[in-house]
Amino acid sequence: MTPRPDHKRTPAKSSARQLVILTGLSGSGKGSVLKTFEDLGFYCVDNLPVALIPTFTELYEESRGEIERAALLVDAREGQQIEQLPEIYRQLRARHAASLVFIEASDDAIQRRFSETRRPHPLGQGSSIAERIREERRRMAPIRRLADVVIDTTKFTVHELRQFIIDRFQKSGRRPLLVSVVSFGFRYGVPADSDLVFDVRFLPNPHFVPRLRPYSGKDVRVARYIRSFPQTGEFLRRIESLLAYLIPHYIREGKSYLTIALGCTGGRHRSVMLAEVIRLALQRKGYAAKVVHRDLDKAVT
Repeated sequence: MTPRPDHKRTPAKSSARQLVILTGLSGSGKGSVLKTFEDLGFYCVDNLPVALIPTFTELYEESRGEIERAALLVDAREGQQIEQLPEIYRQLRARHAASLVFIEASDDAIQRRFSETRRPHPLGQGSSIAERIREERRRMAPIRRLADVVIDTTKFTVHELRQFIIDRFQKSGRRPLLVSVVSFGFRYGVPADSDLVFDVRFLPNPHFVPRLRPYSGKDVRVARYIRSFPQTGEFLRRIESLLAYLIPHYIREGKSYLTIALGCTGGRHRSVMLAEVIRLALQRKGYAAKVVHRDLDKAVT
């Protein structure tokens, strides 16, 4: 499956100093991102009027090192003024080293976050929240097209998002990738957000071994049984080799989140065991990886 690119280009200028214009969709996590920038030592300004960005930039350049790094958050709270941002940013990049970071999430994720926080959407309350999200996405599209970095926070927890921002902006040149290894059962459907899907039903099924059936793929006895077949070792060697080839290319293209899904019949034995092994293999290679067993707790039939 072709990954969705979330990084467009590297800023044209490089400098020890960092000026970041942070923007994006309401409810996408911009506030959390700005707080992380502040923790990294950036001088942060929330809800800066777009028209004042050039003035701030001049003061920033004249600070002569007093402010080494700065992050400015501008968004839909500006109302119609936000439409000036593309032209202001083009002029800014012509004279200064700056980057535009756009934060977004899926419509469903944003709608859920607004429902949980019960905060009003900045575009007002004259329509449904879904309509306001779509309208804001339309208005922000020209800005998104200019962005140097686009970060989709749909799959991030608050802690994962914080760590991603730290890794990305604290260490020059590093482009981190968070890998989620998901086990699932085909009888419950393929995870909709999968980037890579592997069908492991070709391996012998512990479900048909009465002494192993009650246990999951996390149990050492089940894992030993699955590993006893030569095709298991061959599969793991091949998939680890494939990922060793693919992941650096994903990182080079700026992808921030990769979901690898492994499916067996019920999502309790083979896929669970293999997901655990692959997650450990990725971590040994230095990648940030987590495992999710989507169907492990479903009733055994």
